[in-house]
Amino acid sequence: MIQIAPSILSVDIAKITEAVQIVEEAGADLIHIDIMDGHFVPGLSFGPQLISSIKKETSLPMDVHLMVENPRSFIQEFSEAGADWISIHVEASKHLNKDINMIKEFHKKAGIALNPATPVSLINDILGDLDYVLLMTVNPGRGGQEFIPSCHSKISNLKKLIKDRKLNIPVEIDGGIKLSNIEDVIKDGADIIVSGSGIFSDENPRETIIKMKAMVKKYEQQ
Repeated sequence: MIQIAPSILSVDIAKITEAVQIVEEAGADLIHIDIMDGHFVPGLSFGPQLISSIKKETSLPMDVHLMVENPRSFIQEFSEAGADWISIHVEASKHLNKDINMIKEFHKKAGIALNPATPVSLINDILGDLDYVLLMTVNPGRGGQEFIPSCHSKISNLKKLIKDRKLNIPVEIDGGIKLSNIEDVIKDGADIIVSGSGIFSDENPRETIIKMKAMVKKYEQQ
C-alpha cells in the first residue's frame, strides 16, 4: 500500500495543530517532520518538544527525518519525544550500523536518507538492516524546491536492488512532490510519498491530500 506523508515543514508554526488535524481527517498515513540543525543543512527547524506536542494531537505515526550532523546525539531525545520512525543521513553518520541499531533499541523504525547526488551503492552493506530508505529528490534544507528529474531513475534502481535481494523495504520519496507529478513517482516505485509545499501551499490542503489518496488508489487498482 502506497502511503502519503504530509511534511509540516511548510506549515506556519502557529498553525501546526490545525494542520495535523487536517491531514488526519483527510486520510494521511504518516506525519513527516524534518529536523534541521543549521549545520548539516542551512536551515533550523523543530525540536523534540514539538514532537511531544504533536503526539498528543494525533494517532498518526511520527516520521522524523534527522537532517543533522552527528545524528546519534539526537536519536534518544527524539525517540523519547514520540518519534515512531527515525531516518538519518548516510552522509552525516560516521557509524551507520551503530546508529541504526540505536534507533532499533528504542523500538523505532530505522531508515537511511540519501541526498540526490549520493549513490545508492553506499547503503548496500546495511540495506538488509533497514526498515525503510528515504530518497531526497531535492537538496535538503529548504521547502518549495522542484523535483530533480534524474531522481526518477534512482528510485527505480533502488526498487530493483531491493527486489533482487528479496527484501521488503519501502522506499520513501521526499522533495518537490505535488499533484502534477505524484503519478510519476508512483510509477517509479515510491512506497511512501512526502509532500510539504505541494500540500500546504494549496488553498485547500485537505482536498489536495484526498486527491493524492485517490490517485494512489486508482494506481493500486490497475
